[in-house]
Amino acid sequence: MATALSTTSVLSWRNPQHMHIPPSSQALCHSSVQNGILRTVASSVSKDSCLINGESEKGSSLLVNRRALLASSAVSLLGFSGESLAVVKQGLLAGRIPGLSEPDEQGWRTYRRPDEKSGGHGVGWSPIIPYTFSVPQEWEEVPVSIADLGGTEIDLRFASTKEGRLFVIVAPVLRFSDDLGDDATIEKIGPPDKVINAFGPEVIGENVEGKVLSAGVAEHEGRAYYQYELEPPHIFITATAAGNRLYLFGVTGSGLQWKRHYSDLKKIAESFRVV
Repeated sequence: MATALSTTSVLSWRNPQHMHIPPSSQALCHSSVQNGILRTVASSVSKDSCLINGESEKGSSLLVNRRALLASSAVSLLGFSGESLAVVKQGLLAGRIPGLSEPDEQGWRTYRRPDEKSGGHGVGWSPIIPYTFSVPQEWEEVPVSIADLGGTEIDLRFASTKEGRLFVIVAPVLRFSDDLGDDATIEKIGPPDKVINAFGPEVIGENVEGKVLSAGVAEHEGRAYYQYELEPPHIFITATAAGNRLYLFGVTGSGLQWKRHYSDLKKIAESFRVV
């Protein structure tokens, strides 16, 4: 049984929060959110891309390129780039998707990430802790391309031509902080406003200021889940953490889909669990 820990609220973005990226190529780069936009600033010498004494002309170019990449990635995530709804066909029976249950009495199916599914996200990472969510019967899995700009962090996509689309991002927590260990929680990463301020631009490709309609915290079996609704674009985002990874679950749709199927889309978003 879920217990709501906080009520609906509208977030303020006036105090930028800081997050950290672990050192790479003898450089320490810091990620911070300024006016809702994720920026990367170098603080020491690197042989490759990090610079001395903060931002320079080259640093500014790198930031512009990163923002452009985030925007392109978000377009791909939200499915507004002509995403094919070709269904993954696996197993012996056509349309049988490993991890997806038979419909229940309401016609909803539950997806559980198969234990044997690949996706270690780098050498040394432990297997991904499985997650589950529920969808109406007509929703099907959509192939995740290795060419996705979101890279290997996009773990899964589902879609319905009638109702909308969803995606799951599973990212190493060391990308954000080097002191979270192997038993991270979403609370350790930050409060709800810090999390959406940091990751919202990566999901929707633009500043989240003024777009967060509501935010709340729910608890299921001792694990906290941050739940957001943003507009525009129309999207529900559920965030949590487990093991050494952050999980972001996004459910989105067009304006017409949002109007006609809002209740189902919200139910899908609130069904996400890490097990």
